[in-house]
Amino acid sequence: MEPERKNTVGNDRAINSYRDLRVWQGAMALAEVCYRLTRRFPHDKIYGMTSQIRRAAASIPANIAEGNGRENRGEYIQFLRIAQGSLKELETHLLLSGRVELAAQEAIGPVLEKCEVLGKMLRGLIRAL
Repeated sequence: MEPERKNTVGNDRAINSYRDLRVWQGAMALAEVCYRLTRRFPHDKIYGMTSQIRRAAASIPANIAEGNGRENRGEYIQFLRIAQGSLKELETHLLLSGRVELAAQEAIGPVLEKCEVLGKMLRGLIRAL
């Protein structure tokens, strides 16, 4: 009898949990960057734009994890698409934050680049599934 095989990601690294997925790790890193960015926002924006950015950013890895825990591929893909939607929401809030001068374009630009990379990773995972 052949031993059970584990899913692997490059270099024979086993995927035992959603936490092993590079896309989830990237989403967590993006959320962390967004939390740090919004710490610099004016205090009176904490229940407005700060909250919106943080909620959208946290939603991305949460949906990747929830989808990974689902029983079938279709549900997993649906949660990945929800994560994509949250990513686009996050990008919009970041762009608006720049336009209304809550954050400097120099601070927002690198975060938007991370969003673009993560979006490509999500699309790639969806295609692979």
